[in-house]
Amino acid sequence: MRVGLLESRAARLPGYWAAYLKELGAQPVKPALDDARALALGRQSLPGEPVTVQLALGRILALPKVDLALLPQWAWVSGDSWSEALPELLSRRISGLPTLLSVPDQPDTLESAAAEIGMRVAQNAGQVRRALEKVQPLASDPRAAPPALSRASRVTAAVIGPRALLGEPQLLWPLRTALDAAELHAVYSHELSVPEVLRRAERLPEGERSAPGDLELFGATSLLGGKGAVRGFVFVAPARDGAAQAAAARLAAAQHKPTLLLTLDDPEGASFPELTAFRERLTLGAHARPTDPEAP
Repeated sequence: MRVGLLESRAARLPGYWAAYLKELGAQPVKPALDDARALALGRQSLPGEPVTVQLALGRILALPKVDLALLPQWAWVSGDSWSEALPELLSRRISGLPTLLSVPDQPDTLESAAAEIGMRVAQNAGQVRRALEKVQPLASDPRAAPPALSRASRVTAAVIGPRALLGEPQLLWPLRTALDAAELHAVYSHELSVPEVLRRAERLPEGERSAPGDLELFGATSLLGGKGAVRGFVFVAPARDGAAQAAAARLAAAQHKPTLLLTLDDPEGASFPELTAFRERLTLGAHARPTDPEAP
């Protein structure tokens, strides 16, 4: 069986599904286009949707003929139907797609989902069991070295956003370049240890616990907000993604350090002139207060 494999660059458990499919005797198939061309293809097909959705669709459209395609399950925020049900929504919007299955990206639900998919691919319980045993070492979060919190002659800003956005180099590079040009040292939330982030999210009161993506964003913000080197926050969400933008706005409103809200869209046309003024606020230690246009 030919299985399309769309492991995101933002995958929490990289390599698991590719190794598993090979153990099952299936042929993993990757998109035939690079991410820049896949994104352009997705933008043509769904011009009004978030850039993360466009990239995922472009990768699917760039697959050679496959019997099945596996998509990573994004950690969705409250109200984010795309991330919660991506295969179903894409199949409704675009005709002629292969069968799409969402696969988990966290250890606690991985084995049961893998067993189900294994039976669908191999139809042999013994082979599935042996394949699961072989790939078990890949079913836990890799150790992540903590990112450097400071850099000589630069002020540090934490960049907080969904892993499905920040973890994709094709989507992040314009912001990464702009932060460097503004002489800011950026510490990105997707580079943190996910288990550590989720442990920090346990500080949320039980009644305030929400969707997986909300917990990741809160945990990363809490973790980095307690670091003295971090002088402020840049909260990032995809353009046309109201749920992610609302989650970013909620977190920004709760911070005591300066914040900046940004959206990412077409990488080719992206610019972030507001970063220069934001750097000045961080350098001067000013709090995020709107300027009164009528002030003398």
